[in-house]
Order: sequence, then structure tokens, then C-alpha cells
Amino acid sequence: MKVDVYASVTRIADLEDRASEYEVETRPRTDWETGEYVVARVTKRPAPDVRVENPHGRRVELMEGETVIGALGTRRATRGYVGSFRDVGEDGVMNIMTGGGVLGKVTSTSPYSPTPIEVEYVGHVVADGEVERMQNHAVTSDKTELETPVVLVLGTSMSAGKTMSGRVVTRVLVENGYEVAACKLTGAGTYNDVLSMEVAGAEPIYDFVDAGMPTTVVPEETYREAVEPLLGRMREADVVVAEVGASPLEPYNGEAAVEMVGDDVAFTLLCASDPYAVVGVENSFGHSPDLVAGIATNTAAGVDLVEKLTGCPALNLQKEETKKTLEVMLTDALR
Repeated sequence: MKVDVYASVTRIADLEDRASEYEVETRPRTDWETGEYVVARVTKRPAPDVRVENPHGRRVELMEGETVIGALGTRRATRGYVGSFRDVGEDGVMNIMTGGGVLGKVTSTSPYSPTPIEVEYVGHVVADGEVERMQNHAVTSDKTELETPVVLVLGTSMSAGKTMSGRVVTRVLVENGYEVAACKLTGAGTYNDVLSMEVAGAEPIYDFVDAGMPTTVVPEETYREAVEPLLGRMREADVVVAEVGASPLEPYNGEAAVEMVGDDVAFTLLCASDPYAVVGVENSFGHSPDLVAGIATNTAAGVDLVEKLTGCPALNLQKEETKKTLEVMLTDALR
């Protein structure tokens, strides 16, 4: 069948270019699994500002009646949507839970989030009699260890300023002659975050979608096995900027991600939504970040409070005058 929109989670499988190779077949809900590609039809016209990424990262508006291919998954956002494909009922009604096209039934929504796009299940994408799954198109690597210095970007929550900070860090490093690889190791599938680091000069860029996962709300063993080849692919860079989506304590395997790169971390940047949240992360992990940035540092008052509460240096990385200080901190750490 003709599909109108391919969400960005399909980019690793090239489904748009392989449209003639697959069919669409219905499968019982009891057989559904994380990462399976399915076709869904939009049942209600979304608000104009609620859009879906295509495989190139462009945000497109969906219309009522259009079809979209996304991937079944689970989301546990503290400031967005909570839901899973496991919550879909007999009617097949579900939602697009991320801009990247993760599909499931939303069961809890932040009052600050827009109404999620409602869709209905049409069928699974099937090629040669087998359901197309993200994990079948995951990256591979002969090496599974990184052994490259890492600038680790963490957050106290989602929407704390990690992606913007990662972009600034990448730009500063590139301008200082470093070959930078960038990755987003945990979170819920969208393409925009790693693309922003590519714009800043990172090459190559990867995220957990490349590792075959729509989100990282999966068993820890599954997560570790999927991410190891991705880390191995970045060994040739001078430095890796690695973002851990959400916060390490949320059910996205952030703690496992931190542990996997821990021996290679040269610099830790914590993006905080609130100065007091920095104290919480310090207490949970038993050590302090090298720098605090993000929403908590948007004003001089926030910077002062972070430094008073924690003793950690804090910078508003949106201000051009802070870039020189950041440059000195990063180059000293990597040297």
C-alpha cells in the first residue's frame, strides 16, 4: 500500500526507498514487540504545531486520513507523554508519542504538552514473510569498546538544556581542531537532537535509533547489547560528545549508559532544570559534575545559587562571553 509519511525512526531501514519490497499485514496484539514497524492512519487532524519528523529530520504536518509508518515502543517522560504499545486496546487506537514516530497508547500526559496525535493501527510492515523490526537494521561494529575521551552531557530531567549545551560543546571542540563524534545514548526517538550536533560540526553522529531501539525503555541487558556496537563505531574520533537523554535516574537506562562510558569520561557537563536538582544528582551519584549549565543557569541568580549550593562552576552557555571559559575547561580536561 502507499504510505504518506515515513517517520524518522524508519531511517535505519530505508523503508521509503524499499516501498515495493514490503506488504502490510495485521498481527494480533499479543504478538506485538518493541521496535516493530507498523502502519497507522491518522484519525483526527492534529494541532498545526504538532508534527512528525521524516527520515531526513524535517518536521511535517499530518492530515486526517493520512498514513504513517512508525515503530512500536514505550515512553516514560516526566514532562511529556507516558504510554506504551502494550496499552493499545482491541480498537487499535493509539498515539504518536514522539516526533520521531514512536507508536503506543498514551496513558498520562503533562498539562504542558500538546494533545498527542491519534492514529489507528492498520498493520505491520512485512517483507519476505517477516515483520520488519528496527533491531534487524541496527549498526554493527567489529569493536565494542570506545577507548576515546568522552564529554558526557547529563540532565536532571528532560528539557533541561542538554541538546543545546551539547551543540555548544561540539562547536567549541571543532573550532579548537578536534575531530568530534557525537551521540545520544538514551531517550525517546527523535532525530533532531543528534542532527543539531552534526550542524555544529560532529562527524559521525549516532543515537539509540541507529542501535535498533525506538526508545531506551527496554531491559538493561537488551540496552547494553544494542549500544556496544554503536560505541565501537566512534573510536576513530579525537573526542566523543555523548548526551544521555532525560535523567540518569529515569527508566531509560541512563545509569547503564553512564557506566558503559565511565572509564572514558574526561569531562562531565550537567544540565539542570533547577539549582536544587543539581544537589539531588550529586547525592545520587556520589560525585560532582565539572560544569553546570542548562535552564538553571539562564540568569545570574541561577548561576549564583548553583555555585552556592554545590560549589560547582556554572555557566550560561547561551551567552557568547562564556565560550572562552568553556574552551579552557574542555581543552584542559582533554589535555
